[in-house]
Amino acid sequence: MTKITAAITAVGKYVPDFVLSNQVLETMVDTNDEWITSRTGIKERRILKDTDKGTSYMAIKAAEDLLAKTGLDPKEIDLVLMATTTPDMPVASTGVYVATQIGATNAFSYDLQAACSSFLYGLSTATSYIESGRYKKVLLIGADKMSSIIDYTDRATCIIFGDGAGAVLVEPNTEGLGFQDEILKSDGVGREFLKIEAGGSLLPPSEETVKNKQHFVHQDGKTVFKYAVSGMADVSEQIMQRNNLTHSDVNWLVPHQANKRIIDATANRMGLNEDKVLVNIHKYGNTTSATLPLLLNDFEKDLKKGDNLIIASFGGGFTWGAIYLKWAYNTEK
Repeated sequence: MTKITAAITAVGKYVPDFVLSNQVLETMVDTNDEWITSRTGIKERRILKDTDKGTSYMAIKAAEDLLAKTGLDPKEIDLVLMATTTPDMPVASTGVYVATQIGATNAFSYDLQAACSSFLYGLSTATSYIESGRYKKVLLIGADKMSSIIDYTDRATCIIFGDGAGAVLVEPNTEGLGFQDEILKSDGVGREFLKIEAGGSLLPPSEETVKNKQHFVHQDGKTVFKYAVSGMADVSEQIMQRNNLTHSDVNWLVPHQANKRIIDATANRMGLNEDKVLVNIHKYGNTTSATLPLLLNDFEKDLKKGDNLIIASFGGGFTWGAIYLKWAYNTEK
């Protein structure tokens, strides 16, 4: 019997039209373009300005982009996995709504939350569903409206995050392409260093929590940076060693776009030249669950069938990991 592997067979994206540049941020908080660029690599980020639109809006747009590119009938989709840190509502699943809105009426759906590693963990989950043989088409969407949880008077966070969405289709492959290996990690030590304090069962919303700005993201930047550099670099190097991959065997590093210095440190540990590292942080900032699928979409035409990709991420919690896969298709330029 031919072994079934799970492969990404299509990608889609959506980013809002409004561009929040470093120059605009200079007028909002005490910062400047040189400071932001040198420390993060970010030049601008996209913001969903419509107050009546949430994460689901962008997720639907990204899914519709994928469906339009492939001509796929949404009724053929078995599962819609929604990777997000900013669901539309605390209880009603955003993924369920997205699936219905795109016409995936035969699919079941749920949300998956692992901070910035949500999409990576979602890819692992989608892979398991496909390789089990129970499902044939899994739509994995990574989307976040980070502007909804950012305090734009806090220069430590408002310079980093943007809004966006990306989608991938995961299907069975019998050519040995697609998923090869994974190393996923987590450590609760990170709970205190990157969080939203209020709004959950531990500290429900109140007049006081709103007044104290406890519904916005807060992070200890130096600590998170230290853990992210070591965590993402460690698993990326380990997955290469475990699969006997040298730097010349790896075609592309697909890293979470949180900070250019973290990306560089990971690439250096792997022995990769800059031309093998996918980067778009300068255009979008950190879109959390959307960074990885946005990268795959933006560089889709550069990816060749059989290419070795290392996809790596690090997120709050802490959550981190790396997935090794072989790209499954060519796209005409």
